[in-house]
Amino acid sequence: MKQELVEICLRIRDIDATLDFYTNLFNFEVASRREFPENKFDLVYLNSPGSSVQIELTYNYDAEPYDVGNGFSHLGVTVSDLEKMHEICTASTYETGELRGLSGGTPTYFFVTDPDGYRIEVKRAK
Repeated sequence: MKQELVEICLRIRDIDATLDFYTNLFNFEVASRREFPENKFDLVYLNSPGSSVQIELTYNYDAEPYDVGNGFSHLGVTVSDLEKMHEICTASTYETGELRGLSGGTPTYFFVTDPDGYRIEVKRAK
């Protein structure tokens, strides 16, 4: 039986801020957007360049703030120029961590936090 991970769903509070984060910082593209005002929610599907996995953003109109929780850790994205992406994220309004390497070695990753508190691990592409 063949299996494939096709989407990850994130519940969000501010659709415009979240779209700005993923489309402008990481060049994700909006694949589709469906609005369900009668049910008070919208869905936006994002494609990541070079990946078949989509992020589904679920915006519930009247939702209370979400707790990210302690079981979920982060999403991961690879980039061809880690230092350049770190500069871009650091210059943005988003919380951006320092460049790090495992066991203090050569930097291979950093974290940036989206408007809803989800952390994105940005890794150097191999």
